[in-house]
Amino acid sequence: MKNQYLFLFIAVVAITSCQNNNYYASNDFSNVEKVDAHYHIYTDKERSVEQAQNDNFRLLNINTFSDGCERVVEAHHQIRSLKQEHPETTGFTATFCLDGWDEPGWVENTIAWIDRCVADGALAVKVWKNVGMEFRNKDSVLIMIDDPQFDPVFQHLAEKGIPLVAHLGEPRNCWLPLEEMTTKNDSGYFARNPKYHMFLHPEYPSYEEQIVARDRMLEKNPELVFVGCHLASLEWSLEEMALFLDRFPNASMDMAARMGHLFYHTLENRETVRNFFIRYQDRLIYGTDIIDRGQEKKTFQARMHQTWLQDWEYLVTDNKMTSSLVDGEFRGLKLPKEVVDKIYAGNAKKWYGF
Repeated sequence: MKNQYLFLFIAVVAITSCQNNNYYASNDFSNVEKVDAHYHIYTDKERSVEQAQNDNFRLLNINTFSDGCERVVEAHHQIRSLKQEHPETTGFTATFCLDGWDEPGWVENTIAWIDRCVADGALAVKVWKNVGMEFRNKDSVLIMIDDPQFDPVFQHLAEKGIPLVAHLGEPRNCWLPLEEMTTKNDSGYFARNPKYHMFLHPEYPSYEEQIVARDRMLEKNPELVFVGCHLASLEWSLEEMALFLDRFPNASMDMAARMGHLFYHTLENRETVRNFFIRYQDRLIYGTDIIDRGQEKKTFQARMHQTWLQDWEYLVTDNKMTSSLVDGEFRGLKLPKEVVDKIYAGNAKKWYGF
């Protein structure tokens, strides 16, 4: 009888140990190699690199055409130099300008710039929400992402196997009053940036028009490798995200600055969110959208660490959690190690080669 109990005890311990080996714990954070695949460094100070090394992260720096062509070039040289100084910790993407859109040679000049950036080590090319929300042609018509003038540029990317990473449109909350938005990060952002709060600008294209233009562009370029920033601006619906990924097999999406929306969905239906992550484990990429402009070192690094640590807790444990981004308590997803490894590193390699 004692031998039977001993055997049973050993079997239970073995099963429990095996189950535990399928999951990470909170204290595994520093031991696992990770990538923040949506990061912005606009400074020559190295506080981000230092904290990334402390927390076992690599950083993919996303260059964005958000502040003029001169800034695009300056940022390119800055993040290229950072890559040269810290090749094991950093990588970067390129972007291009719309200046000269109505002039002959814009397409050729843009392709030449992209090729130069790729030769410098850029892993992808970024387009930003000012396409569709800000820039106009000579006739004062907003330039949308499916404009035919983009076609040869995107065809070039597809032929060269260069990914297009795109922040197009905004969260659907952008078209709602502040008090009706589902997450506090959205209501806070649009309160601070009324220029991009489309509820205040009904003369601009609707949310649906932005998404349809994006999808038309992808339909025209089926071979283009595409990374949709911020859950591809479909953050409001897990079903819509799934439909998008099913429809476009060469597309993936990053989670940058949309953890609040995932928390919001988890409040309502944790298992649906967890199943979504498991089903699309090869298509989801971790990122934060943290911007380093040379802020005070200690405070900034503490923010980096805390953001990364909370996201890790959400993805790898089933702890009860709260967040300043949403109202209410929710439980972490406790994803299997295999899924976590893909989200945090494997998919950055798969989709960006980083």
